[in-house]
Amino acid sequence: MNTAPPQIQPTHTDPEALGAYAGLLWEVFGAGPKFTPQALAWRYRDNPAGTVVGADAWAGETLAAHYVACPLAATVEGQPLKGLLSLNTATHPAFQGQGLFTRLAREAYDRGTDLGYDFVIGVANAQSTPGFLGRLGFQHVGRLEAGLLARTPRRFEAAEVQFSGTWDAATLAWRLANPAAAYRTVRRGALTGVYADTHLPGVRCAGFVEAEAGDARAGAPLGLTLFLGLDPRMPLRRLGFVPLPDRFRPSPLNLIYRPLSARAPRSLDPRATAISFLDFDPY
Repeated sequence: MNTAPPQIQPTHTDPEALGAYAGLLWEVFGAGPKFTPQALAWRYRDNPAGTVVGADAWAGETLAAHYVACPLAATVEGQPLKGLLSLNTATHPAFQGQGLFTRLAREAYDRGTDLGYDFVIGVANAQSTPGFLGRLGFQHVGRLEAGLLARTPRRFEAAEVQFSGTWDAATLAWRLANPAAAYRTVRRGALTGVYADTHLPGVRCAGFVEAEAGDARAGAPLGLTLFLGLDPRMPLRRLGFVPLPDRFRPSPLNLIYRPLSARAPRSLDPRATAISFLDFDPY
């Protein structure tokens, strides 16, 4: 048995590496469409915002741990910045309890800084939030809103927005090409609504962007509409927002943030932050 400490290497996107990542993610989280080599290639390699930034721990030929942050574009305090979305992390059962996640995350953020990225955001559950805040220096921006909309918006209202994801035709087309999900797009007024099935029967999660989708339809899909995120441009009360009871949430979803460059603000104001499911990829 190899008793040497695992060696840290940058994440790669060749077929052999993607197969290894899929194998570890399936072993830790179970088989699922989000962790096939094809879905990982879409997320890690084909993202028009950039190739994944991450780190792996290898113990000989065994992938001991894997952590990635995926590039995204955002408008922050009126300027375009390059960011990273903290996403997949997994540690092989035989190597848990050795602090590998923290080591890999720090390695990934250092590499992201060297590559010119300005910040890292993520959506953490109750179990992982303390580690991001305590060991990795993230800000807890706030808990995401989760609830049903009686009506959907036709346009964004004027509001102070410190942070928002940036979506154009190319990034939206890539997002809709996710091989692990099926979406429906609806153009209503100045906004495109993107709908995805959720873990709740008859409930579809919706995100709204100003970018246009080529196959957008005229009417929203049947069923209930779930909004998951934050957005000062959406008057939730006037849209008939009904918060989802906690028993239907697998865990509180906490928005976390860490600056990487002097261009990024030291912290985000949750009242001026716009983020939807499209930005952090739960569906």
